Parts: sequence; structure tokens; C-alpha cells
Amino acid sequence: MITITINDQKIEVEEGTSLLKAALDHNIYIPHICHHPDLPEISTCKLCLVDIEGEEKPLCSCKVKVKDGMVVHTESEEVTRLRNLAMELILAAHPEDCSTCPKYGQCELQNLIQYMNVSATRMHRRVKGFKEIKNNPLYIHDMNRCILCGRCVRACHDMRHVGILDYKKKGVESYVGTLHEKLLKDEDCRFCGACAEVCPTGTIRDIASYSASDKWDQLIPCHSACPAHTDVPRYVRYVSEGKYDEAAAVVREKAPFPHVLGYVCNHVCEGECRRQAVSDPISIRNIKRYAAEHDTGRYWHHKGKQLPNTNKKVAIVGAGVAGLTAAYYLRKQGHDVTVFEQQEKAGGMMQYGIPSYRLPREDVDEEIDYILETGIHLKTNHRIDDVNALKKDYDAILLAVGNQQGRILKMEGSDASGVLTNLSFLRQVAKGQETGMGEHVIVLGGGNVAFDCARSAKRMGAKDVHVAALEARDKMTADEEEILEAIEEGITIHPGVTFEHITTKDGHVSGVGISKIASFTFDENRQAVIEKVPDSYELIAGDTVIFAVGQSCDLGENKALERGKANSIVTNEENGMTSIEGIFACGDAVYGTKSVILAIAKGREVASSMDKYLGGDGDISEVLAPVEHINNALGKREGFGYEERIQPTIVAPDKRKDNFNLVDLGIDDDKIKKEASRCLQCDLRCHITHSKIWSEYRKEQA
Repeated sequence: MITITINDQKIEVEEGTSLLKAALDHNIYIPHICHHPDLPEISTCKLCLVDIEGEEKPLCSCKVKVKDGMVVHTESEEVTRLRNLAMELILAAHPEDCSTCPKYGQCELQNLIQYMNVSATRMHRRVKGFKEIKNNPLYIHDMNRCILCGRCVRACHDMRHVGILDYKKKGVESYVGTLHEKLLKDEDCRFCGACAEVCPTGTIRDIASYSASDKWDQLIPCHSACPAHTDVPRYVRYVSEGKYDEAAAVVREKAPFPHVLGYVCNHVCEGECRRQAVSDPISIRNIKRYAAEHDTGRYWHHKGKQLPNTNKKVAIVGAGVAGLTAAYYLRKQGHDVTVFEQQEKAGGMMQYGIPSYRLPREDVDEEIDYILETGIHLKTNHRIDDVNALKKDYDAILLAVGNQQGRILKMEGSDASGVLTNLSFLRQVAKGQETGMGEHVIVLGGGNVAFDCARSAKRMGAKDVHVAALEARDKMTADEEEILEAIEEGITIHPGVTFEHITTKDGHVSGVGISKIASFTFDENRQAVIEKVPDSYELIAGDTVIFAVGQSCDLGENKALERGKANSIVTNEENGMTSIEGIFACGDAVYGTKSVILAIAKGREVASSMDKYLGGDGDISEVLAPVEHINNALGKREGFGYEERIQPTIVAPDKRKDNFNLVDLGIDDDKIKKEASRCLQCDLRCHITHSKIWSEYRKEQA
């Protein structure tokens, strides 16, 4: 270390450090705009001038290396004159539209103008006249705002090693453009956003607008869209590097069911993936599945957090996704946890709802076993009707009973023989029991459960299967792949229809009358307002009707518990507690039937709340994956923007429609790294050092 003096302040710095960096590291502000802490210096802006004793003229501090005993003055009459001249030259070619600029309030140049109190009134102003480029995915290029600081070029070349941006000249005007004046996609841009992140003026900026508070939610939408907030970019990157143990550990930091999620997650993250603006979204669910399938447990099995026993006892009613997730984290917090399950096996909808052709039961059992290894007590074949009776033996109770009761719409013929409900049908299929299904099946509903029923009926031997839904084809809530695979298996879809009545013969179902819908809305009381297409009535013949129009909570009376719509359990939104002190609830029984990943997220939330209630700090977080050493250098990859999504291998319809063997075989070994490497790695932007403005230095100095 050596000692230098800046503005009469002695500071110790490392030899070889630039003078600008040395000053900024000690909160001594020197104006600058081309400097960025992560980029090599080029000294183009001439704003960081300082006086150094022994030198004849002011020098750019970014290019000066410190020397022991150096004495520096950041302000003088000559320094101010030269700085102001440099700023005036910059502003002479910069638009005067701060108040309407999309970067307003977040522009480093604007902030610097305020600090220096400079304008370009002495200069001959000019308009560059560049056309704003808006037809690139994700980013806008407006070279009229460019001040030639070169940050974007250095970020592209020196930080990312992609190198598609460079200095260009058009007449007398210089600007930054792509190497061959092509669009970013055709120049093999990696769309990493480093150029936009370091740009101080908004010359290169995101198409999406965001505030400072929601910036990272907008720029890493896969992470923010995931209900459990799994670190998607991180585990995708690990898979691209062939580090499957590390990837699985990242998922397990937020979700104890990575393998299950790899099969049945509703992958809302993919719907938000920024890659789809370039070509196709990343196949995130399949990447997660591959990591789980190739995980040895090296980083998490018998590892991770396990706090000492607290001597607090917790009862959890329901061994579905939400209940088991909450049990897992509560046990890790040191509490004694007992789970009561009315069925013979734990798993809830994973075990008795989602068909095994989508979710193999051996994988469900394996992940449940891992959870139980933590020391959770599981009591199966044990239904709890009187919740209050548990209070005398337990310090806190969680109701995670799910929605285990199917609903039947009240309509003509709905009490006929041959009318079934979704969950009872799927449960009987899963258990290998008699379902009461005939040969000609009509499923009413348009969600995933409806298609689970339809496709299961086909596999159970139904000669023909119809699915009728209120929603139009593009509004059906089932996953698109579920609908398409059902059609491939010979199932007939009737979207956008009303259910008029169920016809009967000798007290047994004989068909369902439907009419096409012209419009479908809800009134102020959330009652359906349906306008039918005249003369569109049609009768679908069948001997079985399966209602798949929703589920409700089956928890008995429990009169002290406040109930909501569809017998749901009303809870405090902040902590998940019910109307009874010490009794909490989470999962489908609270918010209705949703998804596995949401149930995991809610199980985590309520576990944190219950831990606080039991005297803990509520911190259920744990670190399982090793510290990641991120390589910022992405490198150029030919054709990157045009790389298409790799599709999983799906068993052919004629080989799958008569059995419950797994349908989706996932992505092949030799393709998974390639698919993962299509990720834009949007999170790398948050590792770029924030470029502080002068007021931040002043605040830290104070």
C-alpha cells in the first residue's frame, strides 16, 4: 500500500491503481462519464481532469496510476474551465429533451449536468438525425443520444467477448453500431443486456420500462414469475455446464420436489422467458427435470439446515404438496412435526390425482421419502374431522387438506347414474379400483384436471371420449401440450359451449346437450352471463359424464373455522392463520386448485409464519449449492438468435393411449446442454457493478 493526498485528505491505496478509482473508492468524487468500474479505461470524456502537483497541466485521472506521495487537487480554475468545455462539447450534439426522455430520472448524464451546472449555450448545437432502431428484440438503439463514452462497446468486447458493437461514422457524425450494420439477431448478439446496463444516457435501452424498485423483476422475469422464486438462470446455467448436482441443489434451496416439478410444473416461468422475444422460450421445466434425474444428492442429501429441537409440536392435516413442504421446513427449524393423511399413502394429488403417465409414482415416493428422512412422523389412513381436538396435544396446527371433493353442476340429469366427479374418478384410477365408467365418456371442463380425466378414460378402455368446455379454444386453462396430446389420442374437443342438460334413458346417462357460445362474461356479482349462438344446439351421445368443473374442500363441519367460497378456509393473508388462534391453513383449500409449484410456495410461506408463531425467526432459507464462479465472457456464437427450442421426446399416440406408461420422455442426453445454453443469462446483468452518481458518493462520505 502507498499513501497519496487528495484535497488535503491522506488515503492509502494499492500501488498501480488508477487515480480515479482510488478517489472514488474513498468517496472522493471526481466527475466522469466514460468510466465504469467493470470496464477498461479509454479517457474519452475528459471530465475526470485533476491537478497533480509536479505536472504542467491537468491530467485525466482515469489514466494516471497512483504514486507514493502524490498530491492531487480535484478542483481548480483551469480544471473547471476544461471540464466545462468538455461537457459543453458533449451537450452540443445531445437532444434537449430531458423531461420527455425515457431515461429521465435514471440518466447519469443528466445527473452530471446538474452537478456541474453546465449547458451548451456557447456552442453551435446540431442534430445528428439518426433513425431510432426499434426492430431489434428487447432493446432500442437511439444514437441521437449517444455521447461516444464507449461503455457499450467495451462491455460487448471486453466484458462479454461477443464483439458485435463498434464505432461507426456517417458523414461527420460518429456513432456506435453493429459490425456489419445488421440487426442484433443477424450479428449473433447474445442479448445479455450488458450494453444497456452500462449505457449512461439511454442510447441503448430496454424496450420494457421499469422503475428502480422492480427492475430485476422485469429483467429476470423467470425468477420473479416462479411462485417459489427458484433461481432459474442459475440452475439452467449449471445444466449447460453439465453440473447437474449443482443445478438440482439450486432448485432444492426453494423446492423439495424438483423431480415432480420436472414432470408437472405449469412452468409459468417459460411464459415470461425473455428468450421468446428472440426465438422460442427456454424449455425450463425439462432442464429442471434432467437435473433432478441426474442428481446424486451430493450437495443436499443429509446436508443443509437442521436446527436443534425446540420441543414445540406441530400437527399437519394433509400430506399433499403444501402440507409436506411445510412439514419439511418446520422440521428443519427444529420443531416436532406429525402429518395426518386420510389416504393410505402420502402425496395428495401427486399420488391420487395426476395420472401416472404424466407423473411416475416411484418418483413421487422417492421425493416424499427424502422429506420424511428429516424426522417427520407420518400417520396415514388417519382422517381428522375435529381440528380443535388437536390443540390439546400440539402447539400449532396446519390444515393442508387440499380440495379433495369434486363438484357437480346442478342441471337436468346431473343426478343420473353414470355421472362421476373428477377427483373420485382419478383417485379410483390411481388405486386400480372400479370407476363406474362406461364406453362413451363426456368430460365437462377445460382445465388440466379435465384432460387428465379424459386421457385416463381413454387408457381405461373408453371407445370414444369428448371434452366440452365453456372457454374458447385459446382461453382453455389446460396446458397446450395436454390439449394437443389429447387430440392426438383421438379425444374430441368442444370448446366454447354451454352445458344445457344431461339426457337420460332409464335413469342412466345417455348424452349431454350443448350449445355454442357467442359471448361469455361475468356480471358485477361474478355470475356468468352467457349469450348462445342461435340454433347451435347439439347432443353428444354418451353413457358417462365426468364433471371436471372445480373442486371444494372436504374438512367436515368444524364450525369455528371461517369458510369462504367452495367451502374454502379463510386465512389471514399476512401469516396464514385461520379464524382460530394457533391453527393455520395453506394450499388449495385456501385459494382453490392451482399448481404444484404454487402449493410449494405457499407451504414455505406458512412454515415461516408458523415458525415465528412458535418462537423462531421465520428464516427457512438455506444454501445448498456451492458458490458459483460466474464467467462474464459469453463469447460469440454463430446463429445464436435463430436457435430453436429443443422439443422433448413424446411417445407416439398409438403406443401410449392404451396404457399408463410415461408419455413425455424429456430431452435427450446429447441435447440438454444445448437447450440450456440457449438461455440469455439475463441475471448476469445484476452482477454488473452499479455506477454511482455524485450524490451517492456525497451521502456515503457524510
